[in-house]
Amino acid sequence: MAKILVLGGGFAGIEVAIYLRNNDHKVTLVSDRDYFYIYPTSIWIPTGEVSRSDVSIPLKDLSAKHGFDLIIDEVTKVESKAKKITLKSGAVLEGHDNIVIALGQGKLKPKGIENTLSICGKPEEADEIYTRLQALIARGGGQLAFGFGGNPQDKSAVRGGPAFEVLFNVHNYLKKQKIRDKFEITFFAPMEKPGEKMGQKALAMMDKMFKSCNINKKVGSKIVSFESDGVAFEDGTKLASDLTMFIAAGTGHDILAASDLPLCDTGFVVTNEYNEVDGMTGIYAIGDSAKLLGDNDWKAKQGHVAEVMAKNVAHNITNPSDKKSYIEHLNILCMMDIGNGAAFVYRSNTSAKMIPLPIIGHWMKKGWGWYCKQSKLGNIPRIPGM
Repeated sequence: MAKILVLGGGFAGIEVAIYLRNNDHKVTLVSDRDYFYIYPTSIWIPTGEVSRSDVSIPLKDLSAKHGFDLIIDEVTKVESKAKKITLKSGAVLEGHDNIVIALGQGKLKPKGIENTLSICGKPEEADEIYTRLQALIARGGGQLAFGFGGNPQDKSAVRGGPAFEVLFNVHNYLKKQKIRDKFEITFFAPMEKPGEKMGQKALAMMDKMFKSCNINKKVGSKIVSFESDGVAFEDGTKLASDLTMFIAAGTGHDILAASDLPLCDTGFVVTNEYNEVDGMTGIYAIGDSAKLLGDNDWKAKQGHVAEVMAKNVAHNITNPSDKKSYIEHLNILCMMDIGNGAAFVYRSNTSAKMIPLPIIGHWMKKGWGWYCKQSKLGNIPRIPGM
């Protein structure tokens, strides 16, 4: 039985802690939040369909169910070679056989980013989007802008799907309220073809959806700054907005940038296909903290890839002579919800699909959210491969 320290309480951290405990290791998990937040289903908070508590699981409940020790504190320093971790409280954690780094990623910070709200940022921001939207409804209408940014140095760190989901959910919410005509909605992004990771057929389908929903598009021009009343672009134009939701592209975590870990140019931890950090025995990086291997342009940091990494690391620590790689599981897989349906999206080296699922798709994603909570709490069995 190994003594293992897991840094991070997101998808990757929770999954590796659960699977390590299933293999009877002694596990301590450190998180700066006292709950696990299910980001994929937080897309319904801005429209009031769910609350933050609906998409959260108290970590104390997961700790009690699975038997890992829990520390609610913030990591301030990582000394990997010495296997020494310092926390904000001043506590120093040492003496672990293995350390699994699952701290997530940082965000690029364009000028004026404080004038935006993100569905992929702090959970409180989702609540604020709802509050701001309700204020505009009470006012009688307004201009809404939804977008995401890119990281030219690492395209895998772009998270565009949730922006599309919140955009279409808000559109359908306003339509149900019979006030859609009181709002001008615009999607924006600096790249020429936002969403092209999903494939060319998906891009064509998205364009049709924008037109049918009377949603404007502003793409292909670099974002200069975010203002209190809109978004300024390099081509000299400005998109007026009363509420701007923007998902900034990812970059390396600040704490890892100051560590002794090997990092790529964008600050993600460099590992091999088994998520081991070369030259550092017993040090692993998984999820958004790790640089994704592979040379394809469509690869993306997603929750299911993070969970595959987590399961593999738990297996590899327990069975070092039978290591599993995450490479074969690199794909884009999601149910992109639009409020009154969804689209099943899949992308790999050999396939690119976007399949519309009117009505039922929305309830399929709702069902996944229920499954995610209940299976992690151990109330229902895990489905193999999920």
